[in-house]
Amino acid sequence: MANQHVSKNGEGGWKLQGVGNSKATSKHDTQKEAIEAARTIARNQRSEVVIHGCDGKIRAKDSYGNDSFPPRG
Repeated sequence: MANQHVSKNGEGGWKLQGVGNSKATSKHDTQKEAIEAARTIARNQRSEVVIHGCDGKIRAKDSYGNDSFPPRG
């Protein structure tokens, strides 16, 4: 149940990589394609998608599982 990170690939595209994995799960031409692939995996694993921008900073997170209910705050 590892979180899925979408980030810039050194080869010019975007990659999807699970936390703790040494290699990318998949590589994509666009960030949108990588995010869709990450969402599919996160839904199946009930984990989280962490989306990084071109600068490497986290720009968004989407959870597909272990949310607290009711939400805090």
